[in-house]
Amino acid sequence: MLILGIDPGTAVTGYGVVRAGVTTTLVECGVIRTRPDRPLPERLREIAEGVRELIARHQPDAMAVEDVFYARNVRTTLVLGHARGVILLAGAEAAVEIHEYAPAEIKKAIVGTGVATKTQVQFMLTKLLRLKDAPHPSDAADGVAAALTCAMRLPLARAVAATRR
Repeated sequence: MLILGIDPGTAVTGYGVVRAGVTTTLVECGVIRTRPDRPLPERLREIAEGVRELIARHQPDAMAVEDVFYARNVRTTLVLGHARGVILLAGAEAAVEIHEYAPAEIKKAIVGTGVATKTQVQFMLTKLLRLKDAPHPSDAADGVAAALTCAMRLPLARAVAATRR
């Protein structure tokens, strides 16, 4: 199963693609960068196009998107919500199964505590995926963490859903 993980942002959107199976491996990770001098609608279009391109290239079975954290600045939270919206739309347009995880839920799945630091998450990613170095930059690592969380949680979620039918 191929899973695309996304860490939304308007300046930098991180992503990671993992192949889940007997062992889970990192396929690719990186970032979609937008130019800060561009108007928000153009930046959102660039993010949507970048996610569509990732979906077309990898054909993921599922997509994991980090949920909004509530920043002290309300405008930051709203703008981040716009970025999430175009990411979710791109996934829905491609009929990809979408899963959303709160930042604390991702940290808990990867590190074991919902208050883990970015450094702790990166360290655990190197161990869990048997990497020589942590994914860079940190936004890409966050995308990988979202994908890995989905890889770990999805089988149980599907089993529970099957029992409810």
